[in-house]
Amino acid sequence: MAGKETLKDLEKVARSLRRDIIEMLTAAQSGHPGGSLSATDILAVLYFHEMRIDPLNPDWADRDRFVLSKGHAAPALYAALAHRGYFAKKELITLRKLGSNLQGHPDMERVPGVDMSTGSLGHGLSVAVGMALAGKTDGKTYRVYALLGDGEINEGMIWEGAMAAAHYKLDNLVAIVDSNGLQIDGPTATVMNTAPLSDKWSAFGWQVELADGHDFESLTQALNGLRQNRGRPGVIIARTVKGKGVSFMENKAEWHGVAPNRELADRALAELADPKGDLSYD
Repeated sequence: MAGKETLKDLEKVARSLRRDIIEMLTAAQSGHPGGSLSATDILAVLYFHEMRIDPLNPDWADRDRFVLSKGHAAPALYAALAHRGYFAKKELITLRKLGSNLQGHPDMERVPGVDMSTGSLGHGLSVAVGMALAGKTDGKTYRVYALLGDGEINEGMIWEGAMAAAHYKLDNLVAIVDSNGLQIDGPTATVMNTAPLSDKWSAFGWQVELADGHDFESLTQALNGLRQNRGRPGVIIARTVKGKGVSFMENKAEWHGVAPNRELADRALAELADPKGDLSYD
């Protein structure tokens, strides 16, 4: 069942998810804030507006599937799952702790709502292709969504998966590229330039939609455009900002995989406070 949140509601959802991401990483003193924060609005749209899911029945055979190919952004996924009702929000603070279900990368055997264990970059799209192909073969109507990093698409396996998806005409598959322009070693254009992205995906046989990855209307319009797509997979190239929402993290590659200390976390949380004083989303 899709979420009922309006686009206006999603701003509050995303703010709460970002606050949880900061709290989780600070408690763990480990993890990846930059790419988690850049992906937050995308996950808010998917889990609270777009996808047909049922948190009370996470293994529902007809649910839409989601694959976090950039598995190091697990804090954003965990926050979305907890707020959507897959598990108690109090578990979020156990991120990366010994014995916790919430490992540094998603584990489908331990976390309700995780459809694929990910973390080895480049693999997620091929898994999503397999899920989408299975759906087609079984006559199912579910859709499969895969979130990729723009550094991750340096991996050759991404493009093997892209070729296979087009070959099998998987119009039930949507890839979303979290295009924040930075990866662990610096700007993606410097490390391994993959531009022009639109032309590449189009040449591989995909329908391409462009979106502002922090604008809920832009994202939903792109998703709606791909719902009308027939006979080929679709990709959204979502322009985002690494570390979005926290001024001292935005567009800084050094915040790819470093957790804030308590002082910086409090500063970040203050920036993420609701202007109306309501800091939580239930």
